[in-house]
Amino acid sequence: MKYKLIIFDFDGTLADTFPWFINAINNVADKYSFKRIDNSEVATIRGYSAKRVLKHLKIPFWKVPVIAKHMKTLMAKDTSKIELFTSVDLMLQQLSTSNVQIALVSSNSYDNISQILGFENLSLIDFHECSVSIFGKPSKLRKILIKSGVNKSEAIYIGDEIRDIEAANKVNMSSGAVSWGYNTIEKLKEKLPDEIFYTVNEIPIKLA
Repeated sequence: MKYKLIIFDFDGTLADTFPWFINAINNVADKYSFKRIDNSEVATIRGYSAKRVLKHLKIPFWKVPVIAKHMKTLMAKDTSKIELFTSVDLMLQQLSTSNVQIALVSSNSYDNISQILGFENLSLIDFHECSVSIFGKPSKLRKILIKSGVNKSEAIYIGDEIRDIEAANKVNMSSGAVSWGYNTIEKLKEKLPDEIFYTVNEIPIKLA
């Protein structure tokens, strides 16, 4: 394998949570006094970085933690409605049979992730850092590297957002971008990820 440690983001990378997110964010917009996302804006929003999304929705940074906590609580009630992307189960199984360690670094809660992943998939994850703050992923990636004992030059962080690639860059580790998540692959390519995946099935093949 190209890498000894493969770290995944969760939302938009392993789990198809974007449709749920759009619906939920609009349902809490009035409660926290920020702008709703109109259907006509969805494609445009997918080209924005997290910082630009906050600015577009007029969400002050100090409100982000409380909104994120509320969103995770809402998702806890809907985990049965959220599915993994096709072939994620098989992909994780294939990686687990290779000489690699698998980890998760996600802003979502461990409880939500475990419910959506299921016991068998969760058992394939060696390390996890969950409920990470919106821009707190670099420190958690470093923590996973320490736990795993793997050098950053032999690790990759795979995600679906601009901030995922930026987090990997801050740690000086490789980054992977998927085409099926929150940000468009065109915008992710602009950040020059080390690996690009157009299907879930490509992940174990390209990393072999």
